[in-house]
Amino acid sequence: MAIKHYSASADTTIVNAFQPNLKTRGTGANAGAADVLETFSIYGRQSTSSAELSRVLIKFPIPSITTDRNNGVIPASGSVSFYLRMFNAQHSKTVPSGAFSYVIEPLSRDWQEGYGLDLEEYKDVTKGNVGANWLYADDSTAWTKVGGDYVTTANAAYPWRWYNVTGGMGLEDFEVDITQLVELWSAGTLNNFGVGVHLSGAYEAIYSSADNGTYTGYIENPTGSTTSYYTKRFFGRGSQYFFKRPVIEARWNSTVKDDRGDIFYSSSLAGVNDNLNTIFLYNYVRGQLANIPSIGTKAIFVSFYSGSDDNSKSSGQAASSSATTRAAITLPTTLPRAWVTSENPYVVTGSYVSTGIYSASFAITGVAAPLTKIFDVWHDGSGKNNPWASVEFATASFNPLNMSASQTVAKPTYYMNITNLRNKYRNDETARFNLYIRNKNWSPTVYTVANTSPESTTIMSASYRVFRLVDGLEVVSYGTGSDLHTQLSYDISGNYFDFDMKLLDPGYAYAFKLAFYDAALTSWVEQPEIFKFRVEEYEY
Repeated sequence: MAIKHYSASADTTIVNAFQPNLKTRGTGANAGAADVLETFSIYGRQSTSSAELSRVLIKFPIPSITTDRNNGVIPASGSVSFYLRMFNAQHSKTVPSGAFSYVIEPLSRDWQEGYGLDLEEYKDVTKGNVGANWLYADDSTAWTKVGGDYVTTANAAYPWRWYNVTGGMGLEDFEVDITQLVELWSAGTLNNFGVGVHLSGAYEAIYSSADNGTYTGYIENPTGSTTSYYTKRFFGRGSQYFFKRPVIEARWNSTVKDDRGDIFYSSSLAGVNDNLNTIFLYNYVRGQLANIPSIGTKAIFVSFYSGSDDNSKSSGQAASSSATTRAAITLPTTLPRAWVTSENPYVVTGSYVSTGIYSASFAITGVAAPLTKIFDVWHDGSGKNNPWASVEFATASFNPLNMSASQTVAKPTYYMNITNLRNKYRNDETARFNLYIRNKNWSPTVYTVANTSPESTTIMSASYRVFRLVDGLEVVSYGTGSDLHTQLSYDISGNYFDFDMKLLDPGYAYAFKLAFYDAALTSWVEQPEIFKFRVEEYEY
């Protein structure tokens, strides 16, 4: 699971626009209970120099992000990206168009959501009741500046003021990377009062008190626009449309690439990185992943032993495995040395991945008679140059392969299945999906069919998406960019991925589609199979 949503905890729209009579301003109006949010700029509607503005205020539950991080649900700072996602609401009015931009500014003062609904005539005025409006942040506290108080001073803690979003046709959804802002909120460096969303200063209506006199509801903006940018609407948190509500979406790469089933001897056919293999240790204690007490989050060490020759240990004997009755294999030191040193070429330095999971990367060279089976022994490294004298934690094995070139261009096609796919899932569960993939052109003999099953093919770069069956709405897109949040993991059993059903609206049927990266085409190729399932509300 590498996607998590944090839905808005409060939102509202504040305006200084005229009511339909074009005489009374809606500066006291609140729209905290409306199911849409609105931002616009209108110039010259009431007079040749009148300015009318609307701004969105929105807040998210940052303490939930902090709690999830402390509980290991999402990664530490630097390993996760946060995106503000807001979705366009279609309407019958004029939308902004052309070149324009919006800003997303952190607020410097807390505010109240309120209970108003009216975004047409602006008659749901607070009059001292709960709710923010153009003039007041809450039922008793005025904004320092009308239209909201924002973080406007750059300093070392937050060297920016806003995030820019460039518009076009006025129908865009917003997807803005606000990772830096969320991390400041989460760390307590900046108070979480939410953000304001509105047109940037160059596109909000021009107003100068020096030219037009003083009116407390105006925002001083002498370099603003004389063009109207009308009405941009988003769905609010009260919308009936589950997938259109504003969220902060956390994305991270949780991919586990365990090469145990595809370990290759070093070869001149491959570059340095492709000659490295990575294996994992999963420490389950009574069915739950748990850190090894003496290792915790520190480095762990791995040594390798032949399972197919008769060389004996040079000294000492370790615990019970045929892996430990032989001498440790000497590893090459000419490749990157982050994992092995020339002083101790028998030991690979591994690392902590997450709770109970450790990994180690290594290269291994073949000889005239390559080994057909190798044991990996995980230990604490206390034996220094004698790995067999260390405290051992676990022993496993793998069968290394030799790389070979081909005389033809491969154009593989695959048969695949999700072997553990169920018809229904609860909306409160996170499910793991295991894939079986094989070459579609596998052509066994009668003897092969009778005696063996075809091995599963591991796809090194695979990604998934999710769409709703009833209308084809794509609810999770392929995450093949920098975050790789929908990339599939793999281990000796094949490819797999985890998916959080909380991302989906219960009561509907959905489907997974998969895409594999084709290096020859340098593009992703979507596979034809569709894997259908239904999500249902879980009743406590």
